[in-house]
Amino acid sequence: MVAGVNLAEVAALVGDPARANMLVALLDGQALTAGELAFFAHVTPPTASAHLAKLVDAQLLSVAAQGRHRYFRLASPLVARMLESISLVSGLKPPGRYRPPSARDEALCLARTCYDHLAGRLGVAIADALQARDQIALDDDGGVVTEAGAVLLSRIGIDMAALQRRRGRAFCRPCIDWSERRPHLAGAVGAAIATRLMEARWIERMRDTRAVRITPRGQINLREFFGVDLSAALLPAPGRLRPLQDPEPASARRRAR
Repeated sequence: MVAGVNLAEVAALVGDPARANMLVALLDGQALTAGELAFFAHVTPPTASAHLAKLVDAQLLSVAAQGRHRYFRLASPLVARMLESISLVSGLKPPGRYRPPSARDEALCLARTCYDHLAGRLGVAIADALQARDQIALDDDGGVVTEAGAVLLSRIGIDMAALQRRRGRAFCRPCIDWSERRPHLAGAVGAAIATRLMEARWIERMRDTRAVRITPRGQINLREFFGVDLSAALLPAPGRLRPLQDPEPASARRRAR
């Protein structure tokens, strides 16, 4: 994957907190400018440029010029897969001091992008549903879409013939989810599902995060086409519920007494 750079050098590059933050910011597959990545890394623009140069030299990032700006993105899905694997392993350490989950944490765990495919509870639920209905078959290294699966994907607007003609990446494979610890769907098929759900406005990107929001339209169609119902997870947590309003004003209660 990274010609001329050994494992220790790659680990050192990824192990720097600022560079790690930049790489994680790019895990949704989008391209960002050096200034945007400096914000995510909490460093100055000159420091960000130095970090980015190292990541480009190591072929972890690719860069493209457009007008006055240079846009950086992960060099390949293999880099994204490496970062997700590191996230998975890093979650195996013994628990430290308890930190209550934030709304941002909960949103990421519910639904997010993993490079160009869907992860979190949504991604895992879709993979589970497709397997339960024999629409895909996954093993440790790859997967196939069955005839029933091809019919379903065509129904939601995915061009299966064009998808099968694509070359240069795995067609269908499992990707272990770092928050759910079970596989979601990656490869060309996983990417096509994520793209189509965004085009159809079943899901929407959330600002400054990899989390995606399931829209009301998405809730309906996920149930209809995939048998996936995450509506309970979309309700406010009990601790966040607003207190019930007394239907009778306090002044009226005082008069009654």
